[in-house]
Amino acid sequence: MTEIAIVQHSEQPTAVVHERVPLADLPAFFARAFQETAAALQAQGRHPAGPPFGKYSGMPTDTVDVEAGFPVSAPITASGDVVPGTLPGGRVVEATHIGPYDTIQQTYDEIQRFVADAGLTPGEVMWECYLSDPQSQPDPSTWRTTICWSVA
Repeated sequence: MTEIAIVQHSEQPTAVVHERVPLADLPAFFARAFQETAAALQAQGRHPAGPPFGKYSGMPTDTVDVEAGFPVSAPITASGDVVPGTLPGGRVVEATHIGPYDTIQQTYDEIQRFVADAGLTPGEVMWECYLSDPQSQPDPSTWRTTICWSVA
């Protein structure tokens, strides 16, 4: 059982690449978006203010409206495909998924049950903060991902 909590988040400026992507292409999109965003931040003399994330608008179908990048301390200047964005403030249901990305749906299912049992209305925005670096932590069973889902 995953520990799930309702927390209050402050709005967070971000630097992101935003696209509508087929689900099968998400890994390649994330790799490109993180690389481009890191390069744009470096070119502006800026640093991430937290771990990389993926933000989803609406429920995914065969494609997903997604932003991927990094939180920053203040808005950035757009550069190429990298644009300023935000992670929303307000009430959020938050859980930490432990394990490989291909099992993350189990944690989303637990969050959906929690939201329904609490009588909450899920928002249109959810995001995942990737706390583990697969390159330095090759064992996927140890990967940690914080999932945040806005609620009305």
